Amino acid sequence: MTKKTASLYVLLVEDQRNIARNIADYMEEKGHIFDFATQGQQGLDLALAHHYDLIILDLNLPVIDGYGVCQQLRERSSRHIPILMLTARDSLEDKISGFTVGADDYLTKPFSLQELEVRCMALSRRHLLQTDDTLIFGPLSLDRKRKQATRNGQLLNLHAMGFRILTILAEAYPQIVSRSVLSQKLWGDEPTESDAIRSHIYQLRNVLDKPFDFPILKTVHGVGFALDVKNEQ
Repeated sequence: MTKKTASLYVLLVEDQRNIARNIADYMEEKGHIFDFATQGQQGLDLALAHHYDLIILDLNLPVIDGYGVCQQLRERSSRHIPILMLTARDSLEDKISGFTVGADDYLTKPFSLQELEVRCMALSRRHLLQTDDTLIFGPLSLDRKRKQATRNGQLLNLHAMGFRILTILAEAYPQIVSRSVLSQKLWGDEPTESDAIRSHIYQLRNVLDKPFDFPILKTVHGVGFALDVKNEQ
């Protein structure tokens, strides 16, 4: 008898029915539960309405493509849902675009169903580890319950906004958080001054990076911000 892994509740957004059927046949045999969407708007609506463990997202979708679905989901969802992009687009530019709008992983067609399941399980485990009260990334530790952060064991004197920004970046790690997504999560639809993010990032960097040997807060010019802790791992 095949040993079954812990089941996942997955949304598959894929307009090619034969591919969706093959994935579902394989994954449901392993005990996973699937919902399906065949176009982008439908997938976005389902993702916002239900509590999925994971989303498998094609890029070439009608109505809204996969990039648009991913970006809107990151802007509108109150929690981070792991997203695996599944597509025939295999260029480096396509992958960078996917990660920039918030994808957690990227698998190109044709693909192995076994590899797809392994990646889904890895994404789910990583996400569960990041839903604890304390997030730890190398030298950086965030206590979301106490709203405190330390680096190398040293308490960081962060203002409330600085801690919120650091938490958003930590929950998205290692992905880039675009300026628009960061603004949406901080202020919602309320307008803010154009230099507000720049000012808060500057203050956060003075506390998080300036007293230490290596910078953790990285600016990706023209895109957004990310944490980079590999220097001190």
